[in-house]
Amino acid sequence: MGGTEAPQRSRPWLMRTYSGHSTARASNELYRSMLAAGQTGLSVAFDLPTQTGYDPDHPMARGEVGKVGVPVSHLGHMAQLMDGIPPDAMNTSMTINATAPWLLGLYIANAHNAGAAPDVLRGTTQNDIVKEYLSRGTYIFGPEASRRLTTDVVAYCSAHLPQWNPINVCSYHLQEAGATPTQEIAYALAGAIDVLDAVRDSGKVPPERFGQTVGSISFFVNGGIRFVEEVCKVRAFTAMWDRICADRYGVADPKQRRFRYGVQVNSLGLTEAQPENNVARITLEALGVTLSQRARTRSLQLPAWNEALGLPRLWDQQWSLRIQQVLAHETDLLDHGDIFDGSHVIEGRTAELAEAAQAELDEVLSMGGAFAAISELKRRLVASHTERVRRIESGELTVVGVNTFTETAPSPLQGDESILRVDPRVEDDMVAELEQWRSTRDSNRVAAALDDLRVAASGDVNIMGPSIEAAHAGVTTGEWAQALREIFGEFRAPTGLGGAIGSVGNARGPSPAAGHDADPADGTGRATRRASRGSSLAALAARCAAMPGGPPRVLVAKPGLDGHSNGAEQVAVAARDAGMEVIYEGIRLTPSHIAATARDEDVDVVGLSILSGSHLELVPEVLDCLSAAGVAAPVVVGGIIPAADHERLIEAGVAAVYTPKDFELAAIMADIAALALAGRARAEGG
Repeated sequence: MGGTEAPQRSRPWLMRTYSGHSTARASNELYRSMLAAGQTGLSVAFDLPTQTGYDPDHPMARGEVGKVGVPVSHLGHMAQLMDGIPPDAMNTSMTINATAPWLLGLYIANAHNAGAAPDVLRGTTQNDIVKEYLSRGTYIFGPEASRRLTTDVVAYCSAHLPQWNPINVCSYHLQEAGATPTQEIAYALAGAIDVLDAVRDSGKVPPERFGQTVGSISFFVNGGIRFVEEVCKVRAFTAMWDRICADRYGVADPKQRRFRYGVQVNSLGLTEAQPENNVARITLEALGVTLSQRARTRSLQLPAWNEALGLPRLWDQQWSLRIQQVLAHETDLLDHGDIFDGSHVIEGRTAELAEAAQAELDEVLSMGGAFAAISELKRRLVASHTERVRRIESGELTVVGVNTFTETAPSPLQGDESILRVDPRVEDDMVAELEQWRSTRDSNRVAAALDDLRVAASGDVNIMGPSIEAAHAGVTTGEWAQALREIFGEFRAPTGLGGAIGSVGNARGPSPAAGHDADPADGTGRATRRASRGSSLAALAARCAAMPGGPPRVLVAKPGLDGHSNGAEQVAVAARDAGMEVIYEGIRLTPSHIAATARDEDVDVVGLSILSGSHLELVPEVLDCLSAAGVAAPVVVGGIIPAADHERLIEAGVAAVYTPKDFELAAIMADIAALALAGRARAEGG
């Protein structure tokens, strides 16, 4: 009796959750809990001071310590973070970029103390500074210095950490900043080419080891909701990377040409409104990067359903881990070969994406590469995101629960305890602990290590050796970064607003009739909204031009270390489209700087954008600085702000609070114009 041989089941991908908060000890407890729940790799989220090279006692760290990740200031913290987790048995991904050499140095030093040699360590440092300039904002140094540090990490790992991925080229954050699939592919590949060209040209990796170095490069991709298109995107990525490795770098071994990528699925599409819908979104997005066997992700981390509300709890992260486990272990997904081979739809769309991405990539390379083209790429991303926001406002891009099907029953999942809150005493405790750490170390060894670090940065010595010695000496994150700031200086990336103005011209027809608030065909209101943004902003621009004293002057500012500027950029674009004069200086501003700018520019409204959870610390400080500077302009705040905090901000003196559910920018602009008009009237009357 004949039969067919059962297909061999594929191995599951590495399962991670992106996590870290409060302190190294608290994060260690979280990691050990998730590993016990079946997680198979670590993905460490660092707090913003750690990412941007500040110690907890630095003024720029105020309100940010432990908020969006774990603070790691020295070797003692790394030991606490990894306590009970053998470094030679764990695959650890660290989302760290500007300070990547330092955190890797701490990780290597801690592994050494635990008896693990560098050549057995497995994991990844993100180490992709291009996307920090374009989207995420945790850069410190300029492009040339940053590329040198990236190159040093790649070269060091090539020689000493053969199982480590020294760079994780991130298209994920490009999509979060509004990139189309074509842009996501092209800009990520351009960044990888720039780094590999620099490594090759540096002479720090011998030719006989260069193929292995190319094979160590990994990618971090975004899995979006259009999961058929996402399948095609990763298949296009796979084919294009193979061709680049073979043709540009002469890599003969097919294994070294593999497109090795991990994924976090899309956070941009998670909604504050009806957040329970995010579970379906996350599941579908996971399918886009796991369905195609030949282009399947090697590791996957899923955001939690409530991340648009605030920090997820352990239970929320476990839920996302269970989604992965059900997909890998209960379904037949891993039982088959590539189910898309021979599909005309998939192959056709993949070819289209590859062709368009190659054209975009060629254009970037003609501009000198990703590092040289940062200003232009940033401009293009802001323009793409502006178009995405416009389509949501108009109803052309459907977001269930946000611009359609908005009626909902009360959710039993939400409440005051639906997100994790970091104890505000953590920051004070961390500052005290840091003082204790500094008092017990050998100051002469610290000074010598920092001198060696400066010498290496000033010359051509690989930065990794001195960084590892500095870690053993007890140097802190802030001290390491300050030593390099003295050599390399600091950098302010372009805002990208120049090419994103003019969505007024996107109006699709006359204003809808009064009272007509829904398209009778589907009940979603698309017919009204399709024309609303452009016509509303055009009408508002006319009113602003006629205001006594001229158009309102609006300052859009980001206090603290939060570098996610997408929302602030879109507010600035909409305000200009509404005829207002906009002052926007980019990210990482101190409260005193914001107040001085508001005073010197004589602004009518101050808009603050904060997505890091630091609003209760930073907003009152900005208000105090404005008052001290004699600025009476009303202040509005936008960001990831839990409902329970709205009243506290209003009581502190904020005029209005906006969150992601307030997606209609035309309505927000009308509010700002009204605040400006009322403020001028008070000033004239007073």
